[in-house]
Amino acid sequence: MNPFLAIGQIVVSFAVIVAILLQARGTGLSSTFGGDSAVYRSRRGIERTLWQFTIVLLTLFVLFSLAAFVFAPTA
Repeated sequence: MNPFLAIGQIVVSFAVIVAILLQARGTGLSSTFGGDSAVYRSRRGIERTLWQFTIVLLTLFVLFSLAAFVFAPTA
């Protein structure tokens, strides 16, 4: 495996983890059992930017994975 692809995939995966954890506010167990009264809420401001950034990071992760598969040495 190409070391640049491996390092890129690791860096992007950590960034995806951080981006997802930053979005997970207010989603504790209490909202699972009906503690949250908001049925629908749109994303605004920094929350929307973080959502879009997460989508970009996930796309990059998929591209790195596909590139690693395509450029993998054959046995």
